[in-house]
Amino acid sequence: MVQVFTASADTRLRALVLAAFLVFMFTLLGAYAMEGAGFKVGWALDQPVPFSHQHHVGGLGLDCRYCHTSVEVSSRAGLPPTHICMSCHSQIWTNADVLAPVRHSLASGQPIPWQRVSRLPDYVYFNHSAHVAKGVPCVTCHGRVDEMPLLAAAHPFQMGWCLDCHRNPTPQLRPPEEVTRMDWTGWKPSPSSVGEVDKLNHDVKSLHPQTLTECHTCHR
Repeated sequence: MVQVFTASADTRLRALVLAAFLVFMFTLLGAYAMEGAGFKVGWALDQPVPFSHQHHVGGLGLDCRYCHTSVEVSSRAGLPPTHICMSCHSQIWTNADVLAPVRHSLASGQPIPWQRVSRLPDYVYFNHSAHVAKGVPCVTCHGRVDEMPLLAAAHPFQMGWCLDCHRNPTPQLRPPEEVTRMDWTGWKPSPSSVGEVDKLNHDVKSLHPQTLTECHTCHR
């Protein structure tokens, strides 16, 4: 039988197949990494209930901690349990079709399957209570949720973005009692305010300043 392809052509074909496979794998891994790092900035996910932070926070003035009850005491902010929703909606909009999943959740005892918007990879540890206690506001990471009809990620939560703040936290700090305010305009120039921001900055860095950027702080 006549040989159609030379040995060198066969080698080139194998190399081409291998290169195509490697490109495919790197693309797949890159897409997975981007998904895990929260690259879908500005994308509103489909939720079982189209909850509007713009209405509840911006319009009605609800404090973040009313729904996210564990943010001050736990590493997780906590997704709101159904009974919190029903503390209002047992009285208002009681038969609204859009709230049917909430009523079903209450009746069945099954939690509402909210889709997490602000996601970090599994290899990243983030403690909400530690940040809130030190005066890092919700808006720093989550953006102006009071202006979002449907919640979307405000930042990609990439390592470099986090490190920018860890290396210089002072511009983000505010009094701990103001961390949930969306429209806080900053420190008013006065000796007391200068002293307070210095104290907050000192508190953040006082124990072990180097730990803010050490690997084990976020990767455990």
